[in-house]
Amino acid sequence: MSATVALDGVAGALALGPHELVALVGGGGKTTLLFRLGRQLPGRVVLTTTTRMGSDRTGDEAVVVSPGDPDLDAALDRHGRVLVWGAIEAHKAIGVPAEVVDAWFERPGVDQVVVEADGSRRMPFKAPAPHEPVIPSRSTVVVACIGASALDQPIDQRCQRPELVARLLGCDPGDRLTPERAATVLASDAGSRRNVPPAARFVVAVNRVGARSEPAATALAAALARRGIAAVLVADETAPG
Repeated sequence: MSATVALDGVAGALALGPHELVALVGGGGKTTLLFRLGRQLPGRVVLTTTTRMGSDRTGDEAVVVSPGDPDLDAALDRHGRVLVWGAIEAHKAIGVPAEVVDAWFERPGVDQVVVEADGSRRMPFKAPAPHEPVIPSRSTVVVACIGASALDQPIDQRCQRPELVARLLGCDPGDRLTPERAATVLASDAGSRRNVPPAARFVVAVNRVGARSEPAATALAAALARRGIAAVLVADETAPG
């Protein structure tokens, strides 16, 4: 059974190695994981997105926009860890193509790449549309995220694209997302495993687990284990100690 880990220990809990391309997909907690993993992974780290994110969400990292290879190398030489966007439009940061992320991962001097490869409009769970997620083909680890606050709540209140979640489950959007139902979507090739590269390791992160949500999160981890999928329960750092 999975124990709850602190955000500061999530890289170890995910068993990440010295050279990884980590793609974050699914629901709540992706951006927080992006920045926490960036701080925890060894070596020179590129943080990026293949979709969109708020341009105010920099995690206090050095930001580089549409760099050429020499610019990226210089930024890594200076900072060791950089956040890279393709462009900035109004209040949105525009991501980079997946093939560019693959090329960065293959470059000498880039040890780690972490990419937010999906959007969820800050909802804790989702099922992907046909064009989602945008996962680089060289990804070594794909982490499917679910916020613990979605569990045992009505699908149409706590999920992005609730009609797609319900369709996968054969239930009504007003029904509750039980741990067993969440595990079904997370394990589905039409759900959270959509577009996962064949060689990538797949793991689930259950984010913002607190005292009230821990029983449901633990039940979800058990349901995933029965399907051969590992899960990491990540503690809610906003909860009182």
